[in-house]
Amino acid sequence: MFLARNFVECRKHVSIKNRLGAGKNMSLHCQSKDNDLGHQNIANGDEFGWDFSDNIFGTTLFFCDVGWEKVEEYHFNAYSFGRDRVRCDGVGCSWLLSAEGIYGFNVQTAFWEFMYQWPN
Repeated sequence: MFLARNFVECRKHVSIKNRLGAGKNMSLHCQSKDNDLGHQNIANGDEFGWDFSDNIFGTTLFFCDVGWEKVEEYHFNAYSFGRDRVRCDGVGCSWLLSAEGIYGFNVQTAFWEFMYQWPN
């Protein structure tokens, strides 16, 4: 019980930064199975973030739909326990959305990694 409680109580943070370029806003809608974070309109240079705790089953997943002038809607996983507990060092994940695609910050390597390419 002690381990499960500590596992759940460890707060995580996800942030999604708009770096699409001057004047390029993005629409963002993120959610999990249990939490809908609502629709956001993020201006270039701004970011949206939230805090949460992993569930005791190790299946926490937050996914987002993003759109901007060149992409009507793109779906990506903003936090997946299996992928991100190591890559994000157990604390949270930072995402940077650029004109090329989506970069994720890897805490282990201290580099932004190209993770998702926009569709043609």
